Amino acid sequence: MKDITKIRENFPYLKTGKIYLNHAATGPIIKPVKDKLIEVISEKSETEIDNFKKFLNSVENTKLLLGELINTSSERIAFVDNTSTGLNILAQGIDWEKGDGIILNNLEFPANVYPFLNLNDKGVEVDFVKSHKGIVTAENIIDAIKPNTKLISLSMVQFLTGYRIDLEKIGKVCKEKNIIFSVDAIQGLGAVRLNVQKCNVDFVSSGSQKWLFGLQGLGFIYLSERLQSKIKPTFVGWTSVENQWNLLNYDLILKKTAERFQTGTLNTLGIFALEESLKFLKNYGFDLVEKKVLDNSTYLMQLLNNLGIKTVLTNLPEENIAGIVSFEHKNSSNIFNTLLANNIICSIREGMIRFSPHFYNLHEELEKVIKILAEVL
Repeated sequence: MKDITKIRENFPYLKTGKIYLNHAATGPIIKPVKDKLIEVISEKSETEIDNFKKFLNSVENTKLLLGELINTSSERIAFVDNTSTGLNILAQGIDWEKGDGIILNNLEFPANVYPFLNLNDKGVEVDFVKSHKGIVTAENIIDAIKPNTKLISLSMVQFLTGYRIDLEKIGKVCKEKNIIFSVDAIQGLGAVRLNVQKCNVDFVSSGSQKWLFGLQGLGFIYLSERLQSKIKPTFVGWTSVENQWNLLNYDLILKKTAERFQTGTLNTLGIFALEESLKFLKNYGFDLVEKKVLDNSTYLMQLLNNLGIKTVLTNLPEENIAGIVSFEHKNSSNIFNTLLANNIICSIREGMIRFSPHFYNLHEELEKVIKILAEVL
């Protein structure tokens, strides 16, 4: 195992004494990202103001790294503003017919709901699979499929409970039944791996500001060639077309790659930042990151259970766990405020305390959390 002490030197906030267990909300800016941003801003303000060629290299390299993370080629990836934008590209690009069905569930973050509810005027029917004790399983989703089901859209990891659904099982059925399979990956990527080929995923939308240590305001989409042939971009711009640099040739011939969904100027600082954060994660090892995240999650659940706190994911197998550990408590507001007063950063969502430790967090930090909880319960 690589030296985690050395890794932690890349997290400047640790000097403040904080224990940050809130990566499911937003990740800290790590030192390599901070250094890159300072470098780029300095260049653009002092020397290389128009550093477009360097930026294009960063765009391509970042897509290659994302492709490695989810097992696809860089040509299948396009940058967007955020997860919601990506899901709207999907929702508005499909040729819907009245009576077509979409399957969601009642624990989805709104980003994976409103783009599809917005199709009501097209006569599209949205079915919400009901959760049981904070969980919607792959079997629940598969059992909800109807003859009119055209699309299933799910979070890779549920934002509130942390449940990681079996995407491979659902993807296999979607492929057999010719159903479009979409995944909101923002609460998983950077914590655990996603293999879009193995799981037969047609579409992915994700932001970069959580487990990936990127900046707010940058996301990306993945779409398979099969799906791209079926959807039409709702918006197009000068970077969507093949003759991009023949500026006075207005032939609307869209690019063959996912770049047809990139309409214009991209988030320069966001892409430079994401390239650095992905290199940082890759250098440690994407698989090692997942191993450490799972270790921290299961250890924290064990500590909480020993304290008499039952988490939502207690007794579930590792394949259903990612980086989020949540529990309900009648005094959740008081617990949250006490933790905050002790420099322990987590979230309170829908009355639940939500911890989200990353790979660099230490067992000692998790033990300190338990010590504080023992005093307040």
